[in-house]
Amino acid sequence: MNAVDTNVPVYSSDHDEPVKQTKALDLLDQLVQQPVETILLWQVAGEYLSCLRKWQLRGKITFAEVDQYVHRTLAMFPLYTSSRSSLNISLNLSASYSLSHWDSMLLAACIEAGVNTLFTEDLDEGTTYDSVTIINPFA
Repeated sequence: MNAVDTNVPVYSSDHDEPVKQTKALDLLDQLVQQPVETILLWQVAGEYLSCLRKWQLRGKITFAEVDQYVHRTLAMFPLYTSSRSSLNISLNLSASYSLSHWDSMLLAACIEAGVNTLFTEDLDEGTTYDSVTIINPFA
């Protein structure tokens, strides 16, 4: 199973980063078409919406675009909400790998959901954290 970090949907919506935008859109298209399931983690959806709202407040995008981008992303993949046990997993990951709070929370949600591959630019390419391997789609 696959998951994407927040930077993937953010770049898919960011006209100021045309190279990364193209890579993000291509990746999302590939993931939608793959037989391997991809999920959208609740944390990622929340962080993405937060970024879009900041852009809206700065006048970079409109409310209609926020709505459009969020609904487009939600329509691509099933939304996964982690449980209470992900907090314990996160604590163990943070201690084992010296990860930041949010990175350990993201990986914990992946582990809990059965994700094998996380697409992100924020963690070390090729590294496997417990059962989750990192692929940087922007490298």
